Amino acid sequence: MHLLPRFHKLAGGACLIAALAAGCTATTVAAPAVTPSTVPGAVGYYQGTTGYLALPGAAGPHPGVVMIHEWWGLNDQIKGKADELAREGYVVLAVDLYKGKVATTAQEAQTQSQALNQDDAKANMQAAVTFLRARPDVRADKVASLGWCFGGGQSLKLAQAQHDLAATVIFYGQLSSDAAALKGLPPILCLFGEADQTIPVGQVQTFDQALTQAGTPHEIHTYPGAPHAFANPTNSSGYRADAAADAWTKTLAFLKAKLQ
Repeated sequence: MHLLPRFHKLAGGACLIAALAAGCTATTVAAPAVTPSTVPGAVGYYQGTTGYLALPGAAGPHPGVVMIHEWWGLNDQIKGKADELAREGYVVLAVDLYKGKVATTAQEAQTQSQALNQDDAKANMQAAVTFLRARPDVRADKVASLGWCFGGGQSLKLAQAQHDLAATVIFYGQLSSDAAALKGLPPILCLFGEADQTIPVGQVQTFDQALTQAGTPHEIHTYPGAPHAFANPTNSSGYRADAAADAWTKTLAFLKAKLQ
């Protein structure tokens, strides 16, 4: 939340004095409105939690996207993806489910992800949806979720908690095999590597079947030879440039079809 500058408060007091002098009651004087940030960067959105807001250059309203980080946390790589997506015409809020903590080792990342309070994470992401929908530059009926790895699983959980999203994108995140838990979800795009040892292709196939049984519209794409986190260029051993580029192209096409 952005606090009003001090001089705004003084200005409001001056208006109140003038109104009383004119015989008006205090209830006729509206408090100065807090306007949404028009500057990209750090922004508060949930109980003191700071996310990263990325904005298009053109005037809105635009579709909105809640972007969810990998198990590393809200790092520069995710902020860069938020900026990249914003240039395509989206207002993007990259959430911070770790509240300022960013891991630099796999052990730290694993500890952070395992310590996560899922109820708080759900409330955090839903607050991000509310934050975007309250902005005048966002089309309230056109908000989607998008996440990678840990964030891919959280993107699915947000869709399960918030059925009125317009779309959901999952990059190699944890899945569900429960068709009943997948009913009524927004359209889903899923992107996986066939050589992923974390999310084996068998799990992807089971997820596909459960979505079909649930009647949830979805697209699933798998990339031969691609391991887990194939779309992250900082993953020196697993990054696959061709698969990453194709997956991003499919993501943009999917979001455009569902949101624009």
